[in-house]
Amino acid sequence: MTIMTHGPLNRGDLMSLEVYAERREDYREQIIAHKKSRQVQLGSNMRLYFEDRLTMQYQIQEILRIEKIFEGDAIEEELEAYNPLIPDGSNWKVTLMIEYEDIAERKLALERLIGVERQVWIRIGDQEPVRPIANEDLIRETEEKTSAVHFLRYELSGEMIRQARNGADIVIGVDHPEYSCVTDPLPENIARSLAGDLLSTQ
Repeated sequence: MTIMTHGPLNRGDLMSLEVYAERREDYREQIIAHKKSRQVQLGSNMRLYFEDRLTMQYQIQEILRIEKIFEGDAIEEELEAYNPLIPDGSNWKVTLMIEYEDIAERKLALERLIGVERQVWIRIGDQEPVRPIANEDLIRETEEKTSAVHFLRYELSGEMIRQARNGADIVIGVDHPEYSCVTDPLPENIARSLAGDLLSTQ
């Protein structure tokens, strides 16, 4: 199995169902540890999950396992579905989760939070905050409510990339009328992991 950190996944990157079954426990522990350095809590009820090649590889392996997919064409369909969620060196690809345990409270929150996915900004160093391109795959809100899951893409300038790779502070915030918060600068392990998604523009 090929090990790479950038670029789209292909069938050569994936384990067969048999091999994955043998290695799954160790692989899962590796992924859990990896994901801890790629999550950012936003206030009490939102969380960002920064996706990368490894998180998407795990997602595909799990789908192949659960659905017992081994035919080439079906595997290619999963690759086509998940490869767009891998950052390409000049951006971050992020899953936004709106999390309320109480069902009634979640329903009311989703009614109030229409448009919140476009109000989650990221600031790198002394650069202006960048806002995401949201939900390119499908529409995830109506006039009555938004979704609990959103997919965001943050396109970064060359200077943003340079500063992130050089260890500049990364701060994330939300400025929706119904939900507002700003993080402290991200911990070093998270900032370093996110900077690893970016390729030098020089």
